[in-house]
Amino acid sequence: MTSTDGVHDARLTEIQTLPTSGARAAQPFRIGDAEFLAIPQLAYDIPGAPAHMNGGDSETNLRLLRRAGERFVPWRELAAPGGEDAEFFTVGERSFLAVASIRTGAGPYNYTAPSTVYEWDGEGFVPFQVFDTFAAKQWRHFTIGDTRFLALAQGVAVPGKEAENRPSVIYAWDGDRFAHFQDIPSRWAYNWHAFDVDGAHFLAHADHVSASVLYRWDGTRFTAHQELADTAGRAFATFADPADGTLHLVVARIDDGSRVLRWEAGSGRFVEHQRLAGAGGRELAVVRTPNGLHVVRINFIHGTPADPTTALRSQIYRWDGARLETVAEFPTTGGTDVAVLDDGSAHPLLVVTNSLSADRRFAAESVVYRFGG
Repeated sequence: MTSTDGVHDARLTEIQTLPTSGARAAQPFRIGDAEFLAIPQLAYDIPGAPAHMNGGDSETNLRLLRRAGERFVPWRELAAPGGEDAEFFTVGERSFLAVASIRTGAGPYNYTAPSTVYEWDGEGFVPFQVFDTFAAKQWRHFTIGDTRFLALAQGVAVPGKEAENRPSVIYAWDGDRFAHFQDIPSRWAYNWHAFDVDGAHFLAHADHVSASVLYRWDGTRFTAHQELADTAGRAFATFADPADGTLHLVVARIDDGSRVLRWEAGSGRFVEHQRLAGAGGRELAVVRTPNGLHVVRINFIHGTPADPTTALRSQIYRWDGARLETVAEFPTTGGTDVAVLDDGSAHPLLVVTNSLSADRRFAAESVVYRFGG
């Protein structure tokens, strides 16, 4: 890892590499005294087939690992074809793991694929509810008051699939299961981020070909409040300035257009505060330690899916009181996610998933790091 500022300790110390195949997300969670890590996988390499980031065999399993000290050991696997995301949440004493499946098959591919919510039965995860989804990308669970929501980002706008494409969907817990609540217009959705500011509830929705939009809860449904990016949306993160509490929203985009927005209480909207140089933005995470507030940006690819550059540098930024400044960079290959295992220490663990190798194969190592120190 390259440090760009010797004053700020933002080093990443490699703890462990994890053999994964097309890894798309990292979801840490705890059940009782046990800590786990869920890693959904998009595809396996097909022997003899040419390398292509949208190829491969998508009849994959989600990897479940159990934490042992600073390391993770294989525990079990769950059927999760074309795995894109895993979201852990609880409802009362019950624990659930929602898995988003983008597709099935090994070419041609079927994007009308079931996505399953699993429930913990005391010994492992068993299917609880299966959703009919189309090119599912991400689940996000959040609550407003006493209402529990489960939001699905989905869709893919490619030739020949226009008639099959679907909007993103928000479901609500009805006491027994999740029921349809509201559709959110989208064409190629990627992500959600829920947060509160000035007593209002907001939900950001990222889309690749349509606008990424911030929605506001009006007490009965989510209404469009503000456009956050015109195209190429991927992910969001929020943090409050430690000095004055002003909320900032980071918008990651796959093109060279990632931004930091600042909340203006007077207007009730976000305004542009800073531009973050570099294309490829895929995911974000906020890391808070006694050494300061940091934001990690994971970069996916440069170029096109037909001819991608996967070996990139991802960034660690530090908030200097006014802006995010790059303080370190580290290698990723088709980077897709970063999860922070915040155990209250000054040096939390980070899990970074890599979905492609430098030569564009799905078999690639994801990495567990110690942040700083």
